[in-house]
Amino acid sequence: MKIRSHKELDTYQLAFTTSMEIFEITRNFPKEEIYSLTDQIRRSSRSVCANLAEAFRKRKYPKSFVAKLSDSEAEAAETQVWLDYALSCGYIDENIHTILHVKYDNILGKLVNMSLHPEKWSY
Repeated sequence: MKIRSHKELDTYQLAFTTSMEIFEITRNFPKEEIYSLTDQIRRSSRSVCANLAEAFRKRKYPKSFVAKLSDSEAEAAETQVWLDYALSCGYIDENIHTILHVKYDNILGKLVNMSLHPEKWSY
């Protein structure tokens, strides 16, 4: 089956749903965190999807494709750091932290695999 849109990518779908989970969870963060932790974790989790969409549109240029996938990887790793802060600050519990961290490990693995084989995605 040929993938015609970034929205059809498993990686995108997982990243999108996970960023929406983060959005819902951060609604309960303290108001004093709105311009720091809340904003940062929402931005980085959404940027995973945005960079993946850009990468998909640049797939005919392998170096550009891989560069945008790398940006997406960086945003996913940044999101994991913000999750660590949220746990340490007591805004999320260990269970939620573990679930989300594992999802981002999965997303990172998928992004790395795409980067290692850009030829599979070109047209």
